[in-house]
Amino acid sequence: MPGEEAQVDWASFGEVDVEGTKRRLSCFLMVLSYSRALVLEFAFDQKMESFLRGHVQAFEAFGGVPRVLLYDNLRSAVLDRVGNGIRFHPRLLELAAHYHFAPRPCAVAAAYQKGRVERAVRYVRDAFYAARPFRGLGALNEEARAWQEEVAQARAWPQDPRRTVADALAEERARLLPLPAHPFSCDLVAPIRSGKTPYVRFDCNDYSIPAGLTGHWLTLVASLETVRILDGQAEVAVHRRSFGRNRVTEDTAHLAPLLAERGKAEASSRAGRLLRAAPSLGAFLAAAVDAGERLRPTTRALERLLDKYGADALRAAAEQAVARGTPRAASVAFLLSRTARPRPQPVTLTSRPDLAGLVVTPASPAIYDELTRKEDDDV
Repeated sequence: MPGEEAQVDWASFGEVDVEGTKRRLSCFLMVLSYSRALVLEFAFDQKMESFLRGHVQAFEAFGGVPRVLLYDNLRSAVLDRVGNGIRFHPRLLELAAHYHFAPRPCAVAAAYQKGRVERAVRYVRDAFYAARPFRGLGALNEEARAWQEEVAQARAWPQDPRRTVADALAEERARLLPLPAHPFSCDLVAPIRSGKTPYVRFDCNDYSIPAGLTGHWLTLVASLETVRILDGQAEVAVHRRSFGRNRVTEDTAHLAPLLAERGKAEASSRAGRLLRAAPSLGAFLAAAVDAGERLRPTTRALERLLDKYGADALRAAAEQAVARGTPRAASVAFLLSRTARPRPQPVTLTSRPDLAGLVVTPASPAIYDELTRKEDDDV
């Protein structure tokens, strides 16, 4: 009867290239048993969230809800079955309560009982998907919606070839249950714990979180478009969802404090070496920071000058720069170039590229035995 039943199934469509990796492509199908109107929704998995999302999209496309939905014994619908006793998936029961339909499974090994959706799978493979280039999941679903309206609904209705499926759907739509005020939420919500680094891992990809939340239990909320991270009720991160593998999605604001601390630690270690070589450089560094100089590049420049001129020359030039009111590394370098002589530097291949082809043949240790033998002969 119109509005009485719809049939539901998954279909696999092989693998596609997504962001440099391979992902399995699946298609959720729902067919109204009276009008034969169908809705298809492609996804990269057959998990519960994709299963629920397919229902919501189908109800919206039909403009209403059939009273009974017929399934085979897939795990997203039936968790356990003993004789006539059936334990449905609790999330499916939540969906059914929201839209007021009754889930009904086929008998075991009786796929023919949902023959309408089985034939629809073959129809979609041949009439829609064959030889169609994959331009992304969103683009594929947009193409599928256009094909549903322009091609699938324009075909002849099996019960009366003089009418189209669109005509039968218009008749059936008046008998469907009305849609609720709000659609059912299909987002994945799961607890997740960050490790020693400011990232959480989801679906083979890493997403950054604020550096202060490492090692915390958080809540992940994932849709097709976004990945959200919650700390209690507070949203602490929002990222565009990636469907590749081993990708790292970062927000620079999350990592800025960590990088700043790392920079301070590095500058502190460099400053420690300078102060051990010339303790009086502490006054120069303090004056440089007060003058607006950045500590990290200043300590790097002074380290190079220390290696080139030595501690005594560097200390004298730094004291002279402070006395002149120019506590800058460039001023120290200028004073050293005028008053000090660079220390001899070891020859390296990077400083003497002309020696790169030099070949040194080691002498045999046997020559020392010859020297000893001659001395013994003389005695």
